[in-house]
Amino acid sequence: MRQLSISGAWVHEPKVFPDSRGSFHEWFKGPDFAEAAGHGLQLAQANYSISSRGTLRGIHFADVPPSQAKYVKCVRGAVLDVIVDIRVGSPTYKQWEAVRLDDVDHHSVYLSEGLGHAFMALTDDATVVYLCSEGYAPGREHGINPLDPELGIEWPEGIAPLLSDKDAAAPTLAEAEEQGLLPTHEACQAYYAELRARD
Repeated sequence: MRQLSISGAWVHEPKVFPDSRGSFHEWFKGPDFAEAAGHGLQLAQANYSISSRGTLRGIHFADVPPSQAKYVKCVRGAVLDVIVDIRVGSPTYKQWEAVRLDDVDHHSVYLSEGLGHAFMALTDDATVVYLCSEGYAPGREHGINPLDPELGIEWPEGIAPLLSDKDAAAPTLAEAEEQGLLPTHEACQAYYAELRARD
């Protein structure tokens, strides 16, 4: 588990063992995860999505607490996975980091509660699985437009983004902040401390 530039986000870079039959790797290890995050991964829901090339999902987040932490892996094809710090008051507020997830290197990312998440499919039939700490709850789920120019996320050139109507109509980060939708850094830190105290 390698810490990313945004606190509360890590990338897991497993060793892959190829042979004449195929390959093997461990895409999640509880002890390594707990050492990095400071607590175990509570699993409440597992999601599976298949996306055509150019599909852009996100930026999604949920109210804190309990929000929804995610452990994300691409099992077929490739995606550009993006984590956005939307925690008002965070030292890295408005910053983002992109990680390529694919079926070659088999990296995974973990993003803590309160962070925004989006990804773009770089291939057809890009298949993503993610483990979630909480189940989907429509009343506390929100979105930010992934093409918000203020965020300036560098999506791959030459690929036309395909957004759902809901994601296309999502507010900008500034609008979401004005509407009081964003989590605060203080509330997130308090919740992380609560998670560590449980273990």
